[in-house]
Amino acid sequence: MHKTALAALAATALLAGTALAQQPDRSQVQIKTTDLGNKTYMLEGAGGNITIAVGTDGLIMVDTQFADLSDRIKAAIKAISPLPIKYIINTHFHGDHTGGNANFQKDGATVIAQDNIRVRLVAGTTNGTTGNKTAPVSGDAIPKETFVGGVKTIEVGGRKAELHHVYNAHTDGDTWVYFADANVLCTGDVMNNNHRYQQVDFANGGDIRGMIRATNDWLKVSNDNTKVVVGHGPLGKKSDVAAYNEMVKTARERVEKLVNEGKSEAEVVAAKPLADLDKTWAANDQAADNFVKQVYNSFKRS
Repeated sequence: MHKTALAALAATALLAGTALAQQPDRSQVQIKTTDLGNKTYMLEGAGGNITIAVGTDGLIMVDTQFADLSDRIKAAIKAISPLPIKYIINTHFHGDHTGGNANFQKDGATVIAQDNIRVRLVAGTTNGTTGNKTAPVSGDAIPKETFVGGVKTIEVGGRKAELHHVYNAHTDGDTWVYFADANVLCTGDVMNNNHRYQQVDFANGGDIRGMIRATNDWLKVSNDNTKVVVGHGPLGKKSDVAAYNEMVKTARERVEKLVNEGKSEAEVVAAKPLADLDKTWAANDQAADNFVKQVYNSFKRS
C-alpha cells in the first residue's frame, strides 16, 4: 500500500511537472505602445492586440491578453495616463484576449462583452480543429455587463466606443469596436494582419460567412486614413482589410461549391480548393488543411 501511494504521488508530480513545462514562457515579453492619434493607443505584447482610448476622467480598453502579463500591461497603460480604466471590451472569448479580465476587474474596471462570451467562459470550450479543451472560469474573469446584438455605444470622459456584434464569424460572440473620433477600428480575431488564414472556430459558433459580413462592414466604415488594430499582427489599413476580404470571399465561394456537391470533409481537403491562396496565406501545409476544414464546417455547424 505504501509503495502504491508513493507511485501515485510520483505520477502526480510527473504530470504536474509536465503541465508546468508546457506552459509558455512569457517572462521576456515586452509591451510595445503605438500612438494612434487623438489619445488612442495600440499595445502589443503576447496574444491579442490591445487598444486604449483616453477620456477626461477615465480610459476605455479593448481586450486584456494573458493574466501573467497584466502587471506589465498596467504599467504600460500608466505610462500613457494615470486615469482609471472604466470599461474593458472583450472582442471574443479566447484566453489570449480575455485572460487578464479578473486582474483588471478587481481594480474596478467593468468588462463588457457580447453575451455569448459570458456563456463560453462560464461553460468551458473545446476547439473543433485540435480538440483542445479550455476550462470554465468564474468570478471576476467573467464580463460584468453584456449585450446581445446590434450596436452598443459606451462613453468615458467624452470618448465614445461603438461596439458592433457580428454574429457567427471567428466565434459566435465577436465584437468589433470603432472609435470614430480617432478613426480607429478594432477587429478582434475576425482578422489578422500577418497575411495568414484566420481560425474559423466553428465548434464555438464560427462561420466564414460572418467573417465576410464583418469585413464588408469595415470597408464601408473605413477610409484611407483609418488605423486598423487587428487581433494579431501589425497595425493595418483599409487596403489590408480589402485584401483579407477578397481572400475570405474566395475561400467561402470555392468550399461552399464543393459542400453543395455533397463532398465530404476529407474529399474537400484532398481537392486543395485554395491551393493558389495557400502560397501566400498558409503558414504551412497543416495550416492550409486546417483552414479548409474550418471553412467546410462553417456549412455543417448546427
